Amino acid sequence: MRTITTTEDLAAFCEAAKAAPYVTIDTEFLRERTYWSKLCLIQMALPGKEGDAVLVDPILGQDMSMEPLYDLFRHKATVKVFHAARQDLEIFFVEGKVFPEPLFDTQVAAMVCGFGEQVGYETLVKKIAKENLDKTSRFTDWSRRPLTQAQSEYALADVTHLRVIYEWLAKQLDKNGRHAWVDEELALLTDPATYTVLPGEAWQRVKTRTTSGRFLAVVKELARFREEYAQGNNVPRSRVMKDDALLELASTRPASMEELGKSRLLQREGRKAEIAEGILAAIKSGLEMRPEDMPKPDLAREQLQVNPALADLLRVLLKAKSESLGVAPRLIASASELDAIAAGERNVDALKGWRAEAFGEDAMRLCRGEIALSAKGSEVRVVRV
Repeated sequence: MRTITTTEDLAAFCEAAKAAPYVTIDTEFLRERTYWSKLCLIQMALPGKEGDAVLVDPILGQDMSMEPLYDLFRHKATVKVFHAARQDLEIFFVEGKVFPEPLFDTQVAAMVCGFGEQVGYETLVKKIAKENLDKTSRFTDWSRRPLTQAQSEYALADVTHLRVIYEWLAKQLDKNGRHAWVDEELALLTDPATYTVLPGEAWQRVKTRTTSGRFLAVVKELARFREEYAQGNNVPRSRVMKDDALLELASTRPASMEELGKSRLLQREGRKAEIAEGILAAIKSGLEMRPEDMPKPDLAREQLQVNPALADLLRVLLKAKSESLGVAPRLIASASELDAIAAGERNVDALKGWRAEAFGEDAMRLCRGEIALSAKGSEVRVVRV
């Protein structure tokens, strides 16, 4: 078991990886006390059962540059293989402004190969690699040193079994011709917008049923302040204020420290002078916002006139299609998307890309009355009218 802590050793491993068809990668990180994830460990393995597998330790190697790894990410002849890559990619994008190319995510590939929605790594290890994982180190503090033998072995298992899983899934995609499906999903993972939260748009993540423009204006300014403070001080949003406290303040609109002190939901951290002053300034800004600048709620979805009979038929069609393809229904279309289609909406993800081929084209035929559904036993069939 080899641990890399120097730029020279990392560069040597990454050069070896450039000569390989693929390299498997995983990370361990902490995020409970920070806004940005703290990278604690990187695991990598080269092909073959006895292929070189290493731990890259940025904590012990504080002076180690990650540039050799980023250079490997830019090397297009070597596939970079992850499982459930989103959080890993966010770390590398935030720190290095780079995405691995080409990328392969075994969770995404497994979903389009019939393993269900958001299948876990442990499940794939059991079903494909025919191995069992030792889960005792799963909820460990990866920032503490030294790592135990059990921690190191657990971390390496995340990339050594991944080799078998990747090779098996890649062959399955060759057989079923669904590489393009995976590529479409991965395009979202390598879009910078996926990992960029603009403070001015943070209010859209706060769930509220109130449509008052003035109320939403205060919500927008409070959410903007919270996001800017959290990002600038690298603390979780909830440490500034939780959503329930934000909505309470948007409703009560305190104008002084005394009035702010009466908040029932604002936690102690949010009552500190720096944050409290920012909250009061944000509320004042929201109250002074011009009507034309106030955020507009999206009422289109609430006003949809859903045809319930058609929505039910679309659900039956989706179930039949997902079963025949061996793909989880929610990966193809959500319940809200089916309702939107039944209400006449056409700018829906379920009608685009590979989903159109798998489901959307027949969904449109069903809406136009060009096909019908029939049942024979437990089987649902599509019948052209």
